[in-house]
Amino acid sequence: MLNACNIVIVGGEGDLAFRKLYPALYSLHCENLLAETTKIVGFGRGGYENEAFFEAMRDWTEKSDYVKEFDKKNWQSFCKRVIQFVGDATKGEDIKALDTQLGGGDTVFFLSTPPSIFAPICNAMGEAGVVTERTRLLVEKPLGTSQETFNEINDTLFKTFDEHQIYRIDHYLGKETVQNLLALRFANILFEPLWNRNYIDHVQVTVAETVGSGGRWSYYDESGALRDMVQNHLLQLVCLVAMEFPARNKPDDIRDEKLKVIRSLKDIGAHNVRDTTVKGQYVSGSVDNEIVPGYKEEKDATDTNSDTDTFVAIKAEIENARWAGVPFYLRTGKRMSQRFSEIVIQFKPVVFKFIDVNPNDINNNRLVIRLQPNEGIELNLMNKVPGLSESFSLQNVGLNLSFEEAFEEHRSPSAYERLLLDVTRGDQTLFMRSDELRGAWRWVDGIIEGWEQTRQPTQGYRAGSMGPDDSLALMIKDGRRWMEFDEQ
Repeated sequence: MLNACNIVIVGGEGDLAFRKLYPALYSLHCENLLAETTKIVGFGRGGYENEAFFEAMRDWTEKSDYVKEFDKKNWQSFCKRVIQFVGDATKGEDIKALDTQLGGGDTVFFLSTPPSIFAPICNAMGEAGVVTERTRLLVEKPLGTSQETFNEINDTLFKTFDEHQIYRIDHYLGKETVQNLLALRFANILFEPLWNRNYIDHVQVTVAETVGSGGRWSYYDESGALRDMVQNHLLQLVCLVAMEFPARNKPDDIRDEKLKVIRSLKDIGAHNVRDTTVKGQYVSGSVDNEIVPGYKEEKDATDTNSDTDTFVAIKAEIENARWAGVPFYLRTGKRMSQRFSEIVIQFKPVVFKFIDVNPNDINNNRLVIRLQPNEGIELNLMNKVPGLSESFSLQNVGLNLSFEEAFEEHRSPSAYERLLLDVTRGDQTLFMRSDELRGAWRWVDGIIEGWEQTRQPTQGYRAGSMGPDDSLALMIKDGRRWMEFDEQ
């Protein structure tokens, strides 16, 4: 049975709402996953006339990758759910007026706004008396720039809401392949016995982007790749790869195990930051056969002396019984040669006994989990080359599972579809708890402080490359190398 739950998008005339949220909600509507009485509210300041608001919503929905097929009849019925509400979300009387219009019941408030106005919005909701046990709060990153600023934001939310009412979103956790990590690990006896320091040599996590600062230079200059990507997306992927089997398939049991991973991360600070991290910033180059400017030459750049990191590579370690001695190599960057996200599980070499086979000709087994652009799983195995030759030849062969091909009859939902649906269901599994974020920020703060204390330079790398040369050296000195996307 579908749970009737109204969805109020505060900042409903913003970029995120038009590009991501309305298309995702339309898809849920088409899949009959929204209760008949569920209303969707675009809460904004009135920057659009009513007709223009719905036209913009339709334009973005029609061209969205989230939408498999746009249907006029479905769109008309979807629009009957949608209310454009013009008001000031920081004023209690406007919040109260909206609540009266909705008629109470289960309601999700999605704060698609800067964190700087979370406090006045939450205060207004408290003043209006609209917060009950049936009220949920959904907040989007960035949630702070440090542990201290995160705590300030979090304390603001706690003045009006309890932890079980707060849903902190990381859209990476909504990706189908990311969710499948748990099934891959715990539903296949093939992997679980091997998922430890005895059989795994190292793990790689890469999130590479071809875009630059994307017209949000000022925001990005205050965050950088470490704060913007590592603190949330990459660390969440590490948690899912490294966590222990949860006692139950319940939100807090899963999040408890993720928290243990975060708390087990080996500290990186002034004593080891230069040996374990590389930070870079793109300079002009060519991406997809197009000449692009460097970070400090972007049209909206305001600081020609900025040393903000647009690339980060990290050698992380997890100090527990399962993972001791297994490095986790993380990297993310903008203006890189290809757009892809993947997790590589590199297994240790076999103790090979075939006399006629050169051990150097053997590629170690590896498991590649592709998150984008083509979601899937690839397992690389050594196989004998067919033939009647006296010599025994081996070749690396990939067993490739493409989600699109394997599940062609099943549409892979977008991340926001999954997360918006889960919040209407009251399921917090894919949302981050405050202690998770606090622990992640503590670890990241250590790296930032280490950079500052050692004055670690930000290295330039050419746009269209795979980052600074030192990121290659980070692995080469350990006798390892990054696996690139075109090697698959």
